[in-house]
Amino acid sequence: MNALTYPPHARTYRYDEIDREFIRERIVEFRGQIERRLAGELTEDEFKPLRLMNGLYLQLHAYMLRVAIPYGLLNSAQLRQLGAIARRWDRGFGHFTTRQNIQFNWTKLEDVPAMLEALAEVDMHAIQTSGNCIRNTTTDEYAGATPDEVVDPRIYAEILRQWSTLHPEFTWLPRKFKIAITGSPNDRVAAQVHDVGVLAKRNERGEVGFEIHAGGGLGRTPIIARKLRDWVPEAEFLAYMEAVLRVYNALGQRDNIYKARIKILVRDLGDEFTQMVEREYERMPRDKYRLDPEVVAAIGAHFAPPPFAALEDQALPESPEFRQWAAASVRAHRQPGYASVTISLKPIGGIPGDASAEQMEAIADLAERHSFGEIRVTHVQNLVLPHVRQEDLYALWGGLRAAGLATPNIGLISDIIACPGMDYCALATARSIPIAQRISERFASLDRQHDIGECFINISGCINACGHHHVAHIGILGVDKRGEEVYQITLGGSATNDAAIGDLIGPAFSYDTVVDAVETLITTYIAHRAPGERFIDTYRRLGATPFKDALYAPA
Repeated sequence: MNALTYPPHARTYRYDEIDREFIRERIVEFRGQIERRLAGELTEDEFKPLRLMNGLYLQLHAYMLRVAIPYGLLNSAQLRQLGAIARRWDRGFGHFTTRQNIQFNWTKLEDVPAMLEALAEVDMHAIQTSGNCIRNTTTDEYAGATPDEVVDPRIYAEILRQWSTLHPEFTWLPRKFKIAITGSPNDRVAAQVHDVGVLAKRNERGEVGFEIHAGGGLGRTPIIARKLRDWVPEAEFLAYMEAVLRVYNALGQRDNIYKARIKILVRDLGDEFTQMVEREYERMPRDKYRLDPEVVAAIGAHFAPPPFAALEDQALPESPEFRQWAAASVRAHRQPGYASVTISLKPIGGIPGDASAEQMEAIADLAERHSFGEIRVTHVQNLVLPHVRQEDLYALWGGLRAAGLATPNIGLISDIIACPGMDYCALATARSIPIAQRISERFASLDRQHDIGECFINISGCINACGHHHVAHIGILGVDKRGEEVYQITLGGSATNDAAIGDLIGPAFSYDTVVDAVETLITTYIAHRAPGERFIDTYRRLGATPFKDALYAPA
């Protein structure tokens, strides 16, 4: 595939020849390292830091290649190529992650150079998707389309990508480092549970600035981030981010993997951490780090609006099945006559986040036909077509339905986040995927799902919390207890503006009883809810007692 063949109107960042030459050189370098490993010249321990720098993990059954999708933006040529890679070198599917990336879980080591070359053909790579570095910056999947947006966060996410890629000071941090940025007052990026969460906003004069939070994170010690600054001017953005990273890099606990994240440093230092960042920020040479308006404008040009037609909003067709899908999947757009469409990767009984090669190719075709060739990956393991004419929604729905992609469950109880768990991951202590499948099957009735209303279930297969269970309305954590898989339940978590860590509700449930426990929680909620209350609203109003009483009542 020609690297220069882009969908004509897709608003994604386009590599220049310097970018492409760097990627080519990196592939040649890694190919040599792989050949040395295959020849036995490198041990697995010697090879490990080299492969992690190139997004390659060793899982339970095979290597896994994690591909970078910067801030979740894809064009149709890239998604089509991902489908081709899945078909040729994996088992015909890919897994979209909560970091807005994609993973290929059945990678053969000898195939990795060819996979990386195929990615490079469409300006993609796997660099900094693993290791103790700054990982993929995530952002709002509706960026540039949502009516509530104040600042387009894609511009600054791309600036962060260029700043953080192979940064000479931050390639070997104490631990992995994750940034999320939003340009809307409504948090759709889980900013407060990131190492750094950024809210782009405007002051009274219309100038862009940034509210910075630091020290959030999940894992074995879940913590909500601390606000460091309410306003950092646009020109000083990179200087301030650099100051935060410098303090963490200098003081992070490298001798203890469980205490090495910035959240522990911020928790332990409190106000002193903020003061140290401010001191570092004040003594930095501002001219060296200044973000010039010309640079912002040049990068912003990549994300200019596509050529929207002058349209008026239209009424939806009367088909009940179509309207059911549209109610769940179609979102208001800032441009009259257009909509954003979320594509569920959570079919009933399916694996959350998985898409087959055929489905990826179908979505690429539909994106070219209906969304200027643009696709977004969400941090909840779904996909979005951001710019769809309302008059095309019915035809789009038909195309999605033909590809098995029209499940109308966005925001409902079967729209589950789940990590790969012990089916794939070497770190996992319990299975996640079968629990997600069984829950979605238990609540398969759409009528029942709509009666329940908004309810987010997240599942992790180990304490590392890749399934974000801590911030779910109902969180499920699988752990090993004397050789048996058991599942702890937390309630009342949130990853939005009212970010909260869920409360551990009581003793764990077995693999066989955990789905019944979820059923009991939902039954209790329905029995106690007030009109219009979501699950989390009822839980916050009543507290844990009625739910615990129902779960642990004597038989």
